[in-house]
Amino acid sequence: MRTTLADRIRAAREHRELDQQTLSTKIDVAARTLQRWEKGEQVPDSNYLMRLAKQTGVRPEWLLTGEGDMYQAFPAGRDRSVVSTSSPGNISPLHREKSLRRVTLVDIPVLSSVPAGKAAIQFHPEHAERYVTVDNVKDRSAFALVVKGHSMSPRIEDGDIVVVSPQQEVHTGDICVVRVNDEDVLKKVKIDDQHVHLIPLNSSFEPMTVRKRDVTLIWKVVKVIKNL
Repeated sequence: MRTTLADRIRAAREHRELDQQTLSTKIDVAARTLQRWEKGEQVPDSNYLMRLAKQTGVRPEWLLTGEGDMYQAFPAGRDRSVVSTSSPGNISPLHREKSLRRVTLVDIPVLSSVPAGKAAIQFHPEHAERYVTVDNVKDRSAFALVVKGHSMSPRIEDGDIVVVSPQQEVHTGDICVVRVNDEDVLKKVKIDDQHVHLIPLNSSFEPMTVRKRDVTLIWKVVKVIKNL
């Protein structure tokens, strides 16, 4: 039976016989944040996934995907209480162990979706569907959107969540949510004197060029939360 990330976080904690308060203290998050992870209301980033794996002794690959064994295979005679915490190829901790520092976690609203294909009718920022927990986002107006479509794959896939910071300055080469004639699209941008070029990362999709005067806003994407 396929499990969710929330199921695996709860199972890892319970197999280690830790209560939520104890585990949250070990990984340096609020107990309510861990509760939301276990309910599937929020998704931890890769840094906290690695901390969860280390403190519960499970394989990071299993915690992330549910594939393979829950625990690292050990040669006969080796102490099973010593668990490898090396990073798998598809998980990148935000900080190396020797340079870990305390960060501030914030809950930001997920405000419907944004298309990564053709431009579509704008999302509705007054309706927060749920919240996600992120670190190192200082913009109080930041929010998140669920990506729909495949024009930004493989970097950003359908179902991923992008965190948008309206206060961040936008430059050519940034990935942004762009509103054109009251419609929204997620694209890499190239900006010149008269135009904004909207560039997909998927070569199967065509770039678009729009006039600056038709662009209502350009908001920079500062984080991507993968759909697990």
